[in-house]
Amino acid sequence: MLTLIDEYSRECLAIDVARLNSEDVLECLSDLFVRRGLPDHIRSDNGSEFTALKVRDWLERVEVETLYIEPESPWENGYIESFNGKLRDELLNREIFDANVLIERWRVSTAEE
Repeated sequence: MLTLIDEYSRECLAIDVARLNSEDVLECLSDLFVRRGLPDHIRSDNGSEFTALKVRDWLERVEVETLYIEPESPWENGYIESFNGKLRDELLNREIFDANVLIERWRVSTAEE
């Protein structure tokens, strides 16, 4: 999941659920930049989808500074870490539970056939 948060307002601007690559990041960022305007900078982890040459070159061309957090330093990006934790706890963990129930029902129903 790609979660984009405005550091100032703390608003969640986008959540993209997919197997992410640099093209997905560029598509999400370009859509967001068109709708909301260019930010001064973006902060991200050092994942390959963010550090890809395509993404860095594109951000440089549109004059958006990149700030990367140090590997294994989640406190440098505390708000997004907190947001992702709440998202996981309040939504995803519940969905995993629901998926387990549905899968077990399916397993039992196919065993009865």
